[in-house]
Amino acid sequence: EVLLRMHSVGICGSDVHYWQHGRIGDFVVKDPMVLGHEASGTVVKVGSGVTHLKPGDRVAIEPGVPREMDEFCKTGRYNLSPTIFFCATPPDDGNLCRYYKHNASYCYKLPDNVTFEEGALIEPLSVGIHACKRAGVTLGSKVFVSGSGPIGLVNVIVAKMMGAAEVVVTDLSASRLQKAKEVGADFTIQVKKETPQEVAAKVESVLGCMPEITVECTGVQACIQAGIYATRSGGTLVLVGLGPEMVTVPIVNAAVREVDVRGIFRYCNTWPVAIALLASKRINVKPLVTHRFPLEKALEAFETTKRGEGVKVMLKCDPTDQNP
Repeated sequence: EVLLRMHSVGICGSDVHYWQHGRIGDFVVKDPMVLGHEASGTVVKVGSGVTHLKPGDRVAIEPGVPREMDEFCKTGRYNLSPTIFFCATPPDDGNLCRYYKHNASYCYKLPDNVTFEEGALIEPLSVGIHACKRAGVTLGSKVFVSGSGPIGLVNVIVAKMMGAAEVVVTDLSASRLQKAKEVGADFTIQVKKETPQEVAAKVESVLGCMPEITVECTGVQACIQAGIYATRSGGTLVLVGLGPEMVTVPIVNAAVREVDVRGIFRYCNTWPVAIALLASKRINVKPLVTHRFPLEKALEAFETTKRGEGVKVMLKCDPTDQNP
């Protein structure tokens, strides 16, 4: 294990949800819990068996650490391990604090040209990497990203990076769609009161064809329905956003058109990839951070996120550090 002095911690929708509702699905907060799972920091102390890190190293933290070497770990899909430790998922504490202890194998050294803030953004970015891999995004793909929150945006960034020719994004909010344009979306559609079929038709109209891939980032029933209708026959719909447990969807429409519906759960094996992309400047995640607060103003930061202001709210945990 390593002891870290935390630096940057992003606030996620799930953090706000636990704070407001005390549960997400089967994960119920029964005892006080530290929030935060999008984080970076500096190594202060290392355990006796740790060789790849030393005090002073700047690291990005992968929040999910398997507790045992089970069948999922053996096949490289450790995110599916039922006993995994995960920051800020009850009963496991997160890392929104000054000092934090973590498994050294899940702390990744940041190159000098990758900032702490970018290091903290690797967590949401990883969701995009994992989703786009599961979707099979490749050279020339036409992609529909449903939802333009932080996770929709990272999917836009990653899809373009992986060779998508055209990416179209839908959202209710004009300002969020403007952000999507900033990070590389080719087309945006502001949804108002359209039916799922009408949304699908608009997507086809702006792309000039139906997309082979849809990445659904809202979890809203109507959006999942639109995702099925919009996806080209033989294509893939990846469900990233989580909503109610039971959702009514036109599954027969998907079945008869051979649309593959895939889920994702967090990510695995994404930190090295993300660090390489950030270090080589192949992707730019800096526009995602719109608000910054010191740890003392955490409540204000959470209120800001809850109101849906900006995109990504970042907390600074190290009072000695003056860098933005």
